[in-house]
Amino acid sequence: MQAFIKKYSHFLSDTYRSLDRGLLYSAFILILYGIFLIFAAGPGVAERTHRDTFYFINRQLVFLIPAVLVLFATALVNFKLVRRISGLVLIGSLVCMVYVVLFGTEIQGAKRWIYLLGIGLQPSEFVKPAFAVICAWLLATGRLIKQMPGYSSAIVLYLIIAGLLLLQPDIGMFITVSGIFAVELFLSGIPMAVVVILGGLFTASLGMAYFLFDHVHERVNRFLNPENGEAYQVAKSLETLKNAGWFGKGPGEGIVKYELPDAHTDFIVAVSAEEFGFILTVFLIAVFAFVVLRGFYLMRHENNYFCQIAVGGLLTQIAIQAIVNMGSTLNMLPTKGMTLPFISYGGSSLVSVGFAFGIILCLTKRHTLGRGLE
Repeated sequence: MQAFIKKYSHFLSDTYRSLDRGLLYSAFILILYGIFLIFAAGPGVAERTHRDTFYFINRQLVFLIPAVLVLFATALVNFKLVRRISGLVLIGSLVCMVYVVLFGTEIQGAKRWIYLLGIGLQPSEFVKPAFAVICAWLLATGRLIKQMPGYSSAIVLYLIIAGLLLLQPDIGMFITVSGIFAVELFLSGIPMAVVVILGGLFTASLGMAYFLFDHVHERVNRFLNPENGEAYQVAKSLETLKNAGWFGKGPGEGIVKYELPDAHTDFIVAVSAEEFGFILTVFLIAVFAFVVLRGFYLMRHENNYFCQIAVGGLLTQIAIQAIVNMGSTLNMLPTKGMTLPFISYGGSSLVSVGFAFGIILCLTKRHTLGRGLE
């Protein structure tokens, strides 16, 4: 027994040393900053929605435990096992998405949630990292083994997921998955003709969404015509950012969390600016930028096709979510309800991002893989 414990301890120690410290510490910084922001924004939202003062804080901390466990468990295991786990997660999430589309409860014109043991889960959140990994494996297979229909299988998989997302509808998730797929196609060296065709389908889908879904139509119109007076949340967010100051009003001293319905999710950056100031908010943006740039740097020095493509897709997921969330706060993009990774309130999002970050850490570990699939 003692020998087993010693051997296992050496394994964990060696695996931990192989992780990229910059990415690992960045994840912890985002998690800690997210806790502070939920502590800041949660009570105001809870008061306005007639809930217990610490309702959102407690729920976020509860989901943070499995998120951190998933992050570490995924980062420490063999990357082959990560690929298998991603396959199981993808299959399970797709089954749940079909169930949601057929039998889910419609909330604000969309069906996105499934309830298990009283806990609401959003299956599409888990599709993103799992799709990035499995799609990368299919594309790498198609590149290295000409007899395998890797490219066509990846395209079919994307179309299935995109169709389910449009049926919900969830346009933000559709854009994120499409961005992941586009970057992975680029990294895999797919023929330009296929890229043009898929780009046309993506553009046509966005146009159809604008004309078919009322909430998409309204959000885009509010973004294009802010003078109509309906974009209250965006206007209030911009006013808060303008008056934030270098160091903010101090923790708990802000008022925007009492005035914005989505202060703990879509507009949590406004809460950060008001209470912690311009400097810490820019630092938050810099951490996200560091994660993406550091990840692409490590990917560039990776010798394995599968790892290169998968890491590129996962970094794209994180980048799109951060850009859309912050862009909405700054009125640079239409509001979409997309969470800021590790920062915004949301259990499904928190665990999903933990899974994605764990895969990135796993695939960027120091190893000596060949250029194949391994």
